[in-house]
Amino acid sequence: MSTLAARRPTSIAHSPAAAPAPAAEAMSARTRRLLEGAIVPTLLMMAWPNVLVMTAQASTGLIETWWVSRLGTDALAGMALVFPGFMMMQMLSAGAIGGGIASAVARALGAGRRADADALVLHAILVNVGLGVVTSAIFLAFGRPIYSAMGGQGASLEAALAYSNVVFVGNVLVWLLNALASVIRGTGNMLVPSLAVCLGIVLLVPLSPLFIFGWGPVPALGIAGGGVAVVLTSAITSAVLAWYILSGRCVVKLRRARLKAPFFADILRVGGVGAISTLQTTLTVALTTALVGAHGGPDAVAGYGTGARLEYLLIPLVFGLGAPMVALVGTNIGAGQRERALRIALTGGALAFAISEAVGLAAAIWPEAWLGLFGHDPHMLETGIAYLRVVGPTYGFFGLGLSLYFASQGAGRLAWPLIGGMLRLVVAVGGGWLAMALTGSLAWAFAVLALALVVYGVTIVAAIASGSWFRR
Repeated sequence: MSTLAARRPTSIAHSPAAAPAPAAEAMSARTRRLLEGAIVPTLLMMAWPNVLVMTAQASTGLIETWWVSRLGTDALAGMALVFPGFMMMQMLSAGAIGGGIASAVARALGAGRRADADALVLHAILVNVGLGVVTSAIFLAFGRPIYSAMGGQGASLEAALAYSNVVFVGNVLVWLLNALASVIRGTGNMLVPSLAVCLGIVLLVPLSPLFIFGWGPVPALGIAGGGVAVVLTSAITSAVLAWYILSGRCVVKLRRARLKAPFFADILRVGGVGAISTLQTTLTVALTTALVGAHGGPDAVAGYGTGARLEYLLIPLVFGLGAPMVALVGTNIGAGQRERALRIALTGGALAFAISEAVGLAAAIWPEAWLGLFGHDPHMLETGIAYLRVVGPTYGFFGLGLSLYFASQGAGRLAWPLIGGMLRLVVAVGGGWLAMALTGSLAWAFAVLALALVVYGVTIVAAIASGSWFRR
């Protein structure tokens, strides 16, 4: 490795066709597999642990929601108000900034810069912990006006605050967990983060009802108990991932390193743009929730929030494919293999479309099977059924666009996912407001939300397939 390469983290933003492939002896066997293995088998081999664990994680979220629904419609509505913000933390820490971390590590390893990859571990932890503190402070200080603006009132607003104040006190642990997991995923290792999350899931399933309803010496904390369970399991999962890196079993090591602005920039250049994309998704759901609340009140918010939760649960499912795509695309672009990187992205996008579309069609055909898990209020069911029957069949486009967002993180080129997210936001919120103003019908507003998902997916895939990653 040259002296220059050892000093300076390269960035494909400046030279996408860049670097020649490093010598094989400079790479681990895992890195060589990312560069040389058959695309579909390699992607599926890396994805299956993630898909399995993310599906289990999503199911655990449903279990928590089911337990909270036993507390009544107000508690369910309160959780629906907090859910977009908390999911935003997951998406920012794992998908956006976490994607920037994994991308930076993967590109460094692909280019043979092992010392830089090691230095990125400390920088990644500092970035995520700092952002975790800042975002916690925002929701702890301004939770009431935020949830009020989303349609929370009375008992549903108080339930939202009881849950929110707990989960955002421990929010920094979620950021730390995802910093460590993203470092490991950037090396191409999807199994260890998945096993750690599985441990958290196993613990969360009994801890949620324990803290919500109490048992023996443990007092019943109500909806706040669900938050306590989330914080506790996040702490345990973080400790497991930290042990794995510190034990020397990981490809990259946590070493004492001099802090350098280029390393922070390499993470934040990708992660910062990804954060904007994540905020677009969350803002879209939050503003449409507010539209539904203004039209139908708390029961309609509960119905829409429960229906839209299925859309949100596609995120961890698609992330199961997306995290390997970050590592695969980033490593191949770091090694100068542009055409292979593009084939990986489009192949992963097709798989994500198929999975997401299957979920959406099932929800559209049998909406009561989903909604009935969480309540039987007629107004709640009416709103949720209307949403799923109209928007569910377009979920495939959401999965397509989201998977290509992850691939774009690996490429370090996020302009088109950002544009696609902005178009979705404008169509969904602006068009939804116009539909409500002209017709007063939630059905027409939901039709606009479906159109927004189609625009999102088609815009991103068309741009990437045309070679936008490799144009200055």
